[in-house]
Amino acid sequence: MSDFTMTIDGNSIAGELSFGVINPATGQVFAQAPACSRAQLDAAMDAASRAFRPWKRDASARRAALVACADAIKARLGELAPFLTQEQGKPLARATEELIGAAVWFQYTASLEIPLEVVQDDAKTRIEVRRRPYGVVGAITPWNFPVLLGVWKIAPALLAGNTIVLKPSPYTPLSTLKLGEILRDALPAGVLNVVSGNDQLGAWITSHPAVRKVSFTGSVATGKKVAAACAPDLKRMTLELGGNDAAIVLDDVDPQQVAEKLFWGAFANSGQICGAIKRLYVPERLEQPLVTALAKIAQGVKVGDGMQPDT
Repeated sequence: MSDFTMTIDGNSIAGELSFGVINPATGQVFAQAPACSRAQLDAAMDAASRAFRPWKRDASARRAALVACADAIKARLGELAPFLTQEQGKPLARATEELIGAAVWFQYTASLEIPLEVVQDDAKTRIEVRRRPYGVVGAITPWNFPVLLGVWKIAPALLAGNTIVLKPSPYTPLSTLKLGEILRDALPAGVLNVVSGNDQLGAWITSHPAVRKVSFTGSVATGKKVAAACAPDLKRMTLELGGNDAAIVLDDVDPQQVAEKLFWGAFANSGQICGAIKRLYVPERLEQPLVTALAKIAQGVKVGDGMQPDT
């Protein structure tokens, strides 16, 4: 597969270079993704900057566009889901659920109000807090839920009147590139730009002078680098970093009843979730029964190619 392109200023843009995308079920490269150059990133930033001026003016048009995005995703679930499974590894049914969740998030976000906060209103003074868009948002997403986490960034940014340049993980760029393609007709040119490349591209985005806000989901180590890149010109930033989550089993619990929830709390999406259970605290007398129950569940779970229905 080589028909993957970036979305810049509403157009389909090929990379000057490309990089291989590996199917984790086979360990083999199965597709090529475009590698965004510095000049192409500048073009995406310029497009987002120009699109910002008209985009921020009409909130009702923005809401309608978000609904159109939801409809566009739902109309092409069958096309998107296999790309997500082949690059990320999750079972096809779970990939479809992720895409449905992305469509629902667009719909939900379109219904949100941007509140006007009245701080003081008396005979002498009225003070209002009105929230205004920043401008261009640089968004960087990880590989565990590439489409859903991308939409978690796209939809709120667009509702607020911002424009966006989005970079997916180099491990899972294809479904996000296809998302950009699908949404081209739902959004004005330049409002959503999707570029792909390696970690260097992420560094270019976080330090780019056109970007006024960075939204990053990923590791703590990279989050520190993002924060440092945002500091020189005081870019706003939102960092969603790794978790260290524990589950606590109390002494009045039946191990057989909680084992299923604990197992999938740790191993859903192969454990590739920031909120996945990483530590388990159990009363000593329940340790062995719970370990036995968890082992039985594990023995019945097939790990394999996500395109196979019994995986």
